[in-house]
Amino acid sequence: MEYVFSGWRLNQPKGFGADGLPHAALAPEPGKTLFETIEQSDLDDAATYVLARTELSFALLNVYPYTTGHVMVLPRLAQPSLLDLSEEVYHDLWRLVRIAAIAVSEAFKPDGLNIGVNEGVAGGGSQPDHLHVHVVPRWSADTNFMTTVANARILPITLAESWERLRAFWPEPIDGATPVPGR
Repeated sequence: MEYVFSGWRLNQPKGFGADGLPHAALAPEPGKTLFETIEQSDLDDAATYVLARTELSFALLNVYPYTTGHVMVLPRLAQPSLLDLSEEVYHDLWRLVRIAAIAVSEAFKPDGLNIGVNEGVAGGGSQPDHLHVHVVPRWSADTNFMTTVANARILPITLAESWERLRAFWPEPIDGATPVPGR
């Protein structure tokens, strides 16, 4: 059996996103997860890459994306598993996932999307204390092989440009998802 090393995550300087530019490098506050700390910070949404909020969920750009436009959707109150979510939070979360998929599709015109959850450490979750759904644009000839072949990622635009593009294409709330004003 061969193993593929993903050491690119270990070499990322603290406080810098995958594009090499500084980002809001927040450490989890006591009693909060990293994502709760980010969402509840007093920083502007452009600094934390928060794209949208509802009463129960929020979406933000992944600062270490697999591809340009990689969005994560999370419940505002951390839960480690889909099984821990109330029905109300579960439905709100998946409505926001659909809205994120629309925005990613419109903003980046990918050939497809990967939408999924890596639950728990064994499931591949890098932040297992706070469930998050990945919405990842994919292209038929995308360059993801670069990670395994050249230990590199190709991001043609900065995280800030991705955030701006996604915000510009973020649809009006659909299917009862009530927006909460951002910062």
